[in-house]
Amino acid sequence: MIRGAGEWLDARLHLAKTFRRALNHVFPDHWSFMLGEIALYSFVLLVITGIFLAMFFDPGSAQTAYHGSYKALDGVQVSTAYRSVLHLSFDVPAGLLIRQMHHWAALVFVAAIVLHLGRIFFTAAYRRPREINWLIGLTLLLLAIGNGFFGYSIVGDLLSGTGLRIAYSTLLSVPLIGPRLAFILLGGRVPTPEMIPRMYALHIFIIPAALATLLGLHLLIIWRQKHTNYPGPGRTDRTLVGSRLWPSYAAKSLGLCFILWGVIAALGAFVQINPVWIYGPDNPAAVLTGAQPDWYLGWMEGALRLFPGVHLRLGSRLIPEIFFPGILFPALLFTFLYSYPFIERWFLPQDTQAYNVLKMPYERPFSTAFGCAAFVFLLVLFFAGSDDVIAATSGNSVVAIRSTLRMLVFVAPATTAVIAYAICVIVQRRRAKS
Repeated sequence: MIRGAGEWLDARLHLAKTFRRALNHVFPDHWSFMLGEIALYSFVLLVITGIFLAMFFDPGSAQTAYHGSYKALDGVQVSTAYRSVLHLSFDVPAGLLIRQMHHWAALVFVAAIVLHLGRIFFTAAYRRPREINWLIGLTLLLLAIGNGFFGYSIVGDLLSGTGLRIAYSTLLSVPLIGPRLAFILLGGRVPTPEMIPRMYALHIFIIPAALATLLGLHLLIIWRQKHTNYPGPGRTDRTLVGSRLWPSYAAKSLGLCFILWGVIAALGAFVQINPVWIYGPDNPAAVLTGAQPDWYLGWMEGALRLFPGVHLRLGSRLIPEIFFPGILFPALLFTFLYSYPFIERWFLPQDTQAYNVLKMPYERPFSTAFGCAAFVFLLVLFFAGSDDVIAATSGNSVVAIRSTLRMLVFVAPATTAVIAYAICVIVQRRRAKS
């Protein structure tokens, strides 16, 4: 029956040759190429679990008394959004499982994008002709971070409320347009009735549509340009060694998909994440001790904590200290990352070759050293975002820990760069002798 249906379609659409060519498409076998597929399958799971959650979530800011299965909050005034999340967690069959799977999938999605971009950077896969996909990948990372923030901010709990007040203050610090940005995104001074509905629309409609579009475009460009390959026998800028799409690569890819979904399901079932019933409803007058954002925003939290309390006055305008670590630093960081392939080409104007064979990290000592230093710099900021938790756990002073981290944020990246550069040079010399 399948054969007959295929012959019927081919007689009218002449698709057999196209499908045969597609099924013979070659994919590289190295495990690091699977990082992009982990991001793709995490996004698919996010969409599936998000559809389920949207059926029960009420994106409202109106206050109401909670009466449900969680007796510790019985009679407490909460937002309708927070009440619907409690109902979803305690009264909807498998609701808590799906909600935690959704959160874990979001963390894996961002982590896979970061690791995938790291692999591209350290192997110089962003070089001609793949600069466009480097830009798309960075945009995917920005959208994923933003959508993750909106996702856990629409719940209406005390932790998300703390994060929203930080975001509101950061937006206000932008010269000239800060208040307008805060009004457009959050509806004005936090909390506002418009805040949750606006972020909900961004979280489930606008940003997922942009993510899906960019993922599709990313895959189309890869399909058109073919994959890169690591150096090895038979691998040149004109040839690609690997597995055909059907059946070997398809089986491997689908196996990875089901393993990934199984791991995320196990995390959702056995590892608690974002227990909003413990945090309680949002209250601007309350403070949650040990409050931490999701890991992908930890470096921004650390930058806010480590930056000295200084501000800049330009004429009659005041630029508060939160602007520099909260807006200027991330903007400069991503601007530099977007520009990196073109900056590198600017130093090599005569290089117009199209590259399909990757460079090993030790072959590019300066770029590898710079990438390692940038990673350590962000890692120190990440730990700085938890300096109060580190102080409480270790029994040391927050002031002492923060002073140490302010020193490490300069010393650790410089030391790492020197060590990484030296290792690359040593490996180069040993390979040249062998």
